[in-house]
Amino acid sequence: MKTVKRTMSTMALAATIFLTVSCKNGNKEEAAAPMSNEMHQESMDDKDDMVMSDNEDAKAAAILNDYFNLKDALVNDDNGKAKELGNTMAQSLKAFDASNYSDNEKSELNDIIEDATEHAEHISESDIKHQREHFKVLSKDITDMVAITGTATKLYEQYCPMYDGGTAWLSKEENVLNPYYGSSMLRCGKVQREIN
Repeated sequence: MKTVKRTMSTMALAATIFLTVSCKNGNKEEAAAPMSNEMHQESMDDKDDMVMSDNEDAKAAAILNDYFNLKDALVNDDNGKAKELGNTMAQSLKAFDASNYSDNEKSELNDIIEDATEHAEHISESDIKHQREHFKVLSKDITDMVAITGTATKLYEQYCPMYDGGTAWLSKEENVLNPYYGSSMLRCGKVQREIN
């Protein structure tokens, strides 16, 4: 878990350093840089941190699907739908089975799932401002989960420099739709890396 957190923190810092223009002046058509191997020099059990499996675990896929639905509800400023989806995601997280993973991965996944479940439950009970605060941590948890479980689907890690000192989230689409600001700053952000 520490390796994944350190890697994510390093990447977030690097993204912040390279950010030279505000969201409004950013080029929306800028090509996404593929994830480079230099970002992942440390490994777990002789695997890269972001190994993506062709045979994606069905429960991990369900969690990702719930995450994307929740993200879309926040993009649309829909507090009620986000509450409902936070509850749905909490149930999917509780149903996740880490038994097919190595002992190290199982331990990390259990920690991630426990934390993510707590944040999903808070989202199911909160106003939209607090939902977005919990979604920030939930996004990090889901990114950490994908680093272990992998995904057969290409994902885009997107980054908004303006929300809470800089915040990332995952998306299935390259097009940036900001879940932290919704309609007030819908296009604020950029793709910082592809995960595939």
